[in-house]
Amino acid sequence: MSKYLIYFNQAWVGEHTETWFAARGPLARAVVDDMKAAGVHVFAGGLEEDPEQAFSADAIGGTLVFTDGPYARNPQFLGGFTVIDVADEQAARYWAGKVAEACGWPQEVRRFKP
Repeated sequence: MSKYLIYFNQAWVGEHTETWFAARGPLARAVVDDMKAAGVHVFAGGLEEDPEQAFSADAIGGTLVFTDGPYARNPQFLGGFTVIDVADEQAARYWAGKVAEACGWPQEVRRFKP
């Protein structure tokens, strides 16, 4: 089994109405339920969209420093992700496709290093 990260950049979501977003939630939750039933679900969740709700931890200078906000200001940021544990890339592609269809925007997939 290999763990894969399925994720999206918030900029990929696009502009949609609240009604559109409300209709996507049940679809996405159904895919997560299917993942759980198949025994491949590790974790899934969306992230807070307001960058001011983020904070950073940096120890590069030898002293741990926490700062409010994102480490680097960027209009593109991680919007949400799912971690699955599946037999192979074909299975990862299957679940990434289900997530992409349910959410209505692209997903990127990366395998965790062994």
